[in-house]
Amino acid sequence: MVHKIDILLWTFILIAVSTAGLATTKPQRPLSAGGFTLGTSINDYSFISRDNFVKEVIVTDIKGFRKGFVTYGTCERPGEILRIRLKYTDKSYHYFENLLKQYKIKFGSKPKFVGDSFGHIKAWKWVFTGEDGKRVSLTLQHNLKNVDETIGNMIKLGLPDQIIAERECSNKVDSQTQKDVSEERLTPEWDVLLPQ
Repeated sequence: MVHKIDILLWTFILIAVSTAGLATTKPQRPLSAGGFTLGTSINDYSFISRDNFVKEVIVTDIKGFRKGFVTYGTCERPGEILRIRLKYTDKSYHYFENLLKQYKIKFGSKPKFVGDSFGHIKAWKWVFTGEDGKRVSLTLQHNLKNVDETIGNMIKLGLPDQIIAERECSNKVDSQTQKDVSEERLTPEWDVLLPQ
């Protein structure tokens, strides 16, 4: 009977010691994903082969705006401006309400609401089609809390059909230059797929 108690006691001690070591081990902080490492220079990677189907420049000296992003094509229409996003200097909701009134007077009183259902992003969108059939989209947005979007007020003006054409051109170029992927490479390589 004493022998069974000794075995149980030693088993309990071994389990406690082995799990105690596991409980105190912290996961390693990941710094790399897909072969890229945070904090390193983009110039360190020779396997970056080409640009995206669009490029973006940042502009900062625009009256009434604190910053802007101008997007232009690189494939179907190289250098042609396809989208303009500008952040208004005044970030307040009161300013947004005044802007929205002016937008409705100038562009029509029935824009489509494209904000989120939680009320964090309030956005109204107008779509115009010219005689040439080309669409222009215009969005006025106010963001209260979503950190993935610009906080404050922003205008987005774009040519959605031309952006789609740029993407299709880029995909066509990709498909012409892409090599066949072997079955061997389709097997998951967890060291490559998981952040390190």
